[in-house]
Amino acid sequence: MTAYQILLNWGEVHVEAGTASLLIAIAPVFSVLLGSLFLGERLTRDIVVGSVVALVGAAVVSLAQGTSGFSVSALVILAAAVVQGVYHFASKPLLRHYTGLEVATYAMVAGMVFALPLIPATWHATVHAPASALASAAYLGLLPSALGFVIWAYAVARLPLAVSTAALYLVPPVALVVSFVWLAEVPRPIALAGGAISVAGVILISRHKQNHHPANAPAVDASEPQGAACA
Repeated sequence: MTAYQILLNWGEVHVEAGTASLLIAIAPVFSVLLGSLFLGERLTRDIVVGSVVALVGAAVVSLAQGTSGFSVSALVILAAAVVQGVYHFASKPLLRHYTGLEVATYAMVAGMVFALPLIPATWHATVHAPASALASAAYLGLLPSALGFVIWAYAVARLPLAVSTAALYLVPPVALVVSFVWLAEVPRPIALAGGAISVAGVILISRHKQNHHPANAPAVDASEPQGAACA
């Protein structure tokens, strides 16, 4: 948790949003590979082809937004994607015994402990930060981080890693919609095409769950029965 937040924010200081979103979109690839190697989650043709299609769609959206090329900072964001992929994989076994709320809470508390050496710099930045920056920081901490990781854990506990992490491929096209509604930014046609490609890839990956639902049903019902209420 600590490494992901620090690496991502550090890299995004020097990397354009298009490049950053493209690199972070690679995270599900690491999750799926680790799940296949160590958790026995089977890679099907739909998963492999759907992942490639969704990744291509994310790349198209990112290129439409503009990319600054690969640099040291871009490699830092790539490292954040690897760490995020490992987090998804590592949380899967924990979610068989704990609720999504519990796993997310322990992860964020542990991340806070490891981030304590940053308190002096944080205090200095907070004192000199404008109100808009503080509001943005509060929003990022409460919604995308806290609420997002709790909901994420709820989904990972009930779905194969390939299906749950496939939702991350939708981040670039969703960002297009948010920027259009919130910032009145009109997306380019190529960006819309990339979003459609990503959605198609995610739908293809989701067929894995539908085609294997009977086999997965007992495990889904047995995993963290309290999660529905808590998450």
